[in-house]
Amino acid sequence: MSAEDLEKYETEMELQLYREYRDVVGLFTYVVETERRFYLTNSVDLDVKTAGNGDVFFDVKMQDAWVWDMYRPARFVKNVRVVTFKDVNVEELAKADLEMPKEGFSG
Repeated sequence: MSAEDLEKYETEMELQLYREYRDVVGLFTYVVETERRFYLTNSVDLDVKTAGNGDVFFDVKMQDAWVWDMYRPARFVKNVRVVTFKDVNVEELAKADLEMPKEGFSG
């Protein structure tokens, strides 16, 4: 497989992932961003905890989530738990934010 073939494959996978995101985003209430992943979910529990040495970390639990990851064969996940010392961003989606532009729209 050439570098050009690999780039073409990755571009097609990203487009497929974007289309899937566009199709499912309306089903969810929250966006959760971690250092490594982007999730859509309707149930999120964020606990801020302190380690024994005083460092703060985040324990994030989600149920029935969709994961933005083009390398996962199944992006719907029943239960997710993320424990991280990095920032976590949780946003509630406004229904107006969920309207995606129509394909072919030129402005």
